[in-house]
Amino acid sequence: MTMVSTQSLNRQILLKLLIAAVMMFGFGYALVPMYKALCEATGINVVTSKNDYGVRAFSPNRVGNTQVNYARTVMVEFDSNSRGPFTFKPVKNFLEVHPGEMTEIVYEVTNNQNRQVRAQAIPSYAPKSATEFFIKLECFCFQEQTLAANETKKMPVVFVIDAGLPEDVKTITLSYTFFDLGVGGTPAAPKSRVAS
Repeated sequence: MTMVSTQSLNRQILLKLLIAAVMMFGFGYALVPMYKALCEATGINVVTSKNDYGVRAFSPNRVGNTQVNYARTVMVEFDSNSRGPFTFKPVKNFLEVHPGEMTEIVYEVTNNQNRQVRAQAIPSYAPKSATEFFIKLECFCFQEQTLAANETKKMPVVFVIDAGLPEDVKTITLSYTFFDLGVGGTPAAPKSRVAS
């Protein structure tokens, strides 16, 4: 092999490697929108919506009637589950609300461990058709929660039921599962005893 053919071969290999690297980057970049489209098309990801991250509630394009519909009442039931060292529950099991009315419910969580714990709440809705009409303005589920050893927290959810909720939906269930993220907390120091 001559020196010219070796350089030519090296350039071809370099070009192929660069093309492969650009294609891998493009594929990795396209995975997120492809995954979202697949989930929406198949209905796999039904436990969250854009509203769960505060996107829909504060969208500048969303302009509608903000008047309360006092002629209609919707029963909202509150449910809680925990996966970790928690006691987790709503302070009320249900509320009757009018579409368009701003409402607040409080959930209470207690860390039953002698160490700090980081956790996240994941919401789900029933029936599924009500998901897009349940608009959360403030929610502890928007971010991770850190609980000190044996700490109890009261965490509010402020929401509005959109007036466009289909008439056949009389009851909505909002359920949260509170997960221990398993991210290192350190045990609390034992309390020192004072000699008497």
